[in-house]
Amino acid sequence: MNIGIIGAGTMGIGIAQVAATAGCKVVVYDAQAPQIDKALSGLEKTLQRLVEKTKISQEKATEIRNNIIKAETLQELKDSDLVIEAIIENKEIKTKVFTELENYVSDACIISSNTSSISITSLGAELKKPERFIGIHFFNPAPLMPLVEIIPSLLTEKSLAEKMYSLMKEWGKVPVIAKDIPGFIVNRIARPYYGEGLRIVEENIATPEQVDDAMKTLGNFKMGPFELMDLIGVDVNFAVTTTVYKDYFYDPKYKPSLLQQRMSEAKLHGRKTGKGFYDYSEGAEKPVVEKNDALYEQIFLRIISMLINEAVEAKRLGVANDQDIELAMQKGVNYPKGLLSWGKEIGYSKISETLQNLYGEYQEERYRQSPLLCKM
Repeated sequence: MNIGIIGAGTMGIGIAQVAATAGCKVVVYDAQAPQIDKALSGLEKTLQRLVEKTKISQEKATEIRNNIIKAETLQELKDSDLVIEAIIENKEIKTKVFTELENYVSDACIISSNTSSISITSLGAELKKPERFIGIHFFNPAPLMPLVEIIPSLLTEKSLAEKMYSLMKEWGKVPVIAKDIPGFIVNRIARPYYGEGLRIVEENIATPEQVDDAMKTLGNFKMGPFELMDLIGVDVNFAVTTTVYKDYFYDPKYKPSLLQQRMSEAKLHGRKTGKGFYDYSEGAEKPVVEKNDALYEQIFLRIISMLINEAVEAKRLGVANDQDIELAMQKGVNYPKGLLSWGKEIGYSKISETLQNLYGEYQEERYRQSPLLCKM
């Protein structure tokens, strides 16, 4: 199968590696030609590390690299069976690329976007053949993270989602099918993990270190929300939250954090800038965490209740089926358990009570319960 990749950034070259590993012939194009050489050089180092760690053989590494070639122009993607776009999160720029691409590829070519936040329907509607357009959302880093969200638009040909589902299985991924709603499955349901953690810190209830420690010790999360924001990029996480908030017509549940905005403005973006909620500079001292069992329980119950409520609401709205909702959060953001089963374990009545108490205290719509929660 011939795969075209538009964008040679971290996501683009990561997706190219996945496809090439599965035996596909991959052509990578980037408007900034030097970026392709940089990306391919980085890929060669990555493959060599995998060989050194005996994850793959030298023969396999050579095969993967030989399966990927660079394109000087977008027209060189003309023989693609599937094109995956992975460029800047800007609808106008993406649309311009798709419009040009349609001039070169065959009518049978499937065109897709790796967007994490832009409406698939709005992107597809600009194409001459919107029925061949679909969202295929990988998670970073694409070669390591198993989840792929498949998102058909209102205009996508009915059987295309299942075809892409099968293809992602062949590529060794864990695909789920989601409705074309803001944030799809993962970025919608996960918002309270960051948002409520930020709210707790903004209110001086706890420090970022305490919030992270509470979620790791009581919830067995691999990373707390502040560590995770630093890893993702504080600015990137803020941008996704802002997009979801806007696309849900400013629903208070998804209201961005002023603290996160200020961090973004200060370019305290986390690991990539050397400092975010934590200091990553050489020799920086690790902050001392003041443990408090009662406070930790309060933090954990508040955040997990918000997460479970989002999962229940996604179930109610048919964003995805139960199995895909559970899989998405475990395979996309490494949650230790599926949120629906976690709600059952804690007790949905306990989750409901927690949200009622928060609503009573704050009188804010962000704490409203899903109508389905009280029936669970």
